[in-house]
Amino acid sequence: MMEPLVINIDVLSFVPSIALILATIGIYQSFAYLQNKTQLIWLNPMLLSIAAIIPLLLYFKLPFEQYFHSTQLLNNLLEPAVVALGFPLYQHLTSIKHQWQVLGLLLVLAVILVIVISFTLTTVFIALPEIAVSLSLKSITTPIGIELTQQLNGDTSITAFAIILAGLFGALLGPSWLNFINVKSAKAQGLAIGAASHALGTATISKISYEHGAYGSLSLIVCAVITALVSPFLINNLAVLFL
Repeated sequence: MMEPLVINIDVLSFVPSIALILATIGIYQSFAYLQNKTQLIWLNPMLLSIAAIIPLLLYFKLPFEQYFHSTQLLNNLLEPAVVALGFPLYQHLTSIKHQWQVLGLLLVLAVILVIVISFTLTTVFIALPEIAVSLSLKSITTPIGIELTQQLNGDTSITAFAIILAGLFGALLGPSWLNFINVKSAKAQGLAIGAASHALGTATISKISYEHGAYGSLSLIVCAVITALVSPFLINNLAVLFL
């Protein structure tokens, strides 16, 4: 007599996750292929993937929380991807060592200016402290930005959205804008994009040259550390100032 077929529930629950991961990869790679073929910078695969996935989630009535949980494996790959950006940094380490004082001062000033200007303008025009906190943390990598937003009573969903926008705008328009205002140094462009547009912008300019990638990675890492250290002090004092 044949034994009844026993299906492992955990295996069945794993199948939708695999399908969503493969679908996400397929959508992204399709747009990446399209950009490589057309060489049009505005056909950014991440931007187009977001534009395609959101309607699909709405059409199939799939909650974002379920999609996020099912594709967590892809999110976990962000950490080794960021680490990979350290390779061009290692290649230019000797050059960076000779300028570390100037570079450090510039990045500290950049972080302070971004936080103060973003918080001040948001408070003046919107007058909602949680949004001001969220937008002032838009130029660092997502995990640090989310954690700091939670600690400072901001809105993590706004922070996540703002971080994505900062990365996309930096990736799409950053190099063109810097060339337009006659900032053509690879070092300056790398520092600017890394400070303003974190990993996504740095990954994009790394395609221009290893030097762009090295200084973008440096800026990305140092600005994240500086922001984590100074943002609680700055934002709390700015909040008191505007109350």
